Amino acid sequence: MLRRVLVFASVVAFACPHLAAGQEASLTPAQRPPQPAESTIATVAKFVAGGALGLAAHEGGHLLFNVAFDSDPSLKRVDFHGIPFFAISHRADLPRRQEFIISSAGFWIQHAGSEWILSRRPRLRGERAPLAKGILAFNVLTSVAYAGAAFARTGPNERDTLGMAVTSRLDERWIGALVLAPAVFDAWRYYRPDVTWIKWAARAIKAGMVILIVR
Repeated sequence: MLRRVLVFASVVAFACPHLAAGQEASLTPAQRPPQPAESTIATVAKFVAGGALGLAAHEGGHLLFNVAFDSDPSLKRVDFHGIPFFAISHRADLPRRQEFIISSAGFWIQHAGSEWILSRRPRLRGERAPLAKGILAFNVLTSVAYAGAAFARTGPNERDTLGMAVTSRLDERWIGALVLAPAVFDAWRYYRPDVTWIKWAARAIKAGMVILIVR
């Protein structure tokens, strides 16, 4: 029963950002009903809620594969130079590829969410869509933060980039570069949606991170 609950929670965490970001994407600007003026507080609240959905999706990705691999997932308290946080931990005897997938899953979910948003709403910058913008901002800033930790080789041992580096047998700084590049390209796409090569460069790097499974 507990496993079913965890799987359901993971699926919901993955699906919510996609539903939130795409609920009006199928309509053209002319087809969308006029929106009432929104207070600054409501806009900020929705933006923060988008960030929270991004966090839930990232952690839900880890949880989904932990459950799929029957790895006995649990919450573990960690800190980053005194800043408390949590990590989803699991038993230590998993095969190397399963460890890599679990470590990478949060970024995979982020990439899928960002692609959904930027593909369905390429001109998001000009829209009044604080929830979708909050999700995208979380995805970009989280990747930048992880990349910084990877370049400096600092942070808790449970950090995703270290797990990916160990299991792929790559220097963590290379993993940091692979995490940072899509974030930079996605931010660029937000400001310059008409530049086609940026979109395909971002997608190629994201696909390359998945291909590392076979290394």
